[in-house]
Amino acid sequence: MKNKLIALAVTLLLGGSQVWAQAQQPATTAAPVASVKIGYTNMEYILQNMPEFKDIQNQLTIQRTQLEKNYGDMTKEFQDKLGAYEKGQAQMSDVIRADKEKELQGLQQRIQEFQANSSTQLQTKYNQLVNPVMQKIQTNIDAVAKESGFTFVFNLDAGSGTIPVLLYAPEENDVTNLVFKKMGVAIPSKQPAAQTTQQPTNTNAAKPAPKKN
Repeated sequence: MKNKLIALAVTLLLGGSQVWAQAQQPATTAAPVASVKIGYTNMEYILQNMPEFKDIQNQLTIQRTQLEKNYGDMTKEFQDKLGAYEKGQAQMSDVIRADKEKELQGLQQRIQEFQANSSTQLQTKYNQLVNPVMQKIQTNIDAVAKESGFTFVFNLDAGSGTIPVLLYAPEENDVTNLVFKKMGVAIPSKQPAAQTTQQPTNTNAAKPAPKKN
């Protein structure tokens, strides 16, 4: 029995020595972590300085002007017919009065629908014109990032009325001029904070559809 206890003690002692020896060995060097290089730009600013941007603005202005003219014509038609109705309703029979009122209600509904559709048409036109240019910009940002070894490229502009995505970054990490060079676009002499391009809105939205008294 005594010999068994001595053997057990020796085993435990040897085992503890091995653990202690392992603990004293230097830790294995960790695998090197890949470096991360972060760049940033402002896609809205790039868009505003693209050769296509002026044409986009002109086309949107043309469509908006046409919609405003159509709205004005419909409104005038409504006001003229409303004036004629109010002037002659006392001499109208019940049947004619009902027909005139129905016609005015129909015109009013058409104007309201036109307002809603105008906003959709402008937004659709905006997307058709802007999306291909934004895709072109994105393609060149991707190319610049790969060529210059950027792991990530952030967009400073998060949209109108929002806080920028990137709050601080070194100036040398700005890839905007590299993107301009990649696309063959002249680099603007100065880079003021880009103003967010106005999304097309219904210019008649603030004008309520005329109402029949």
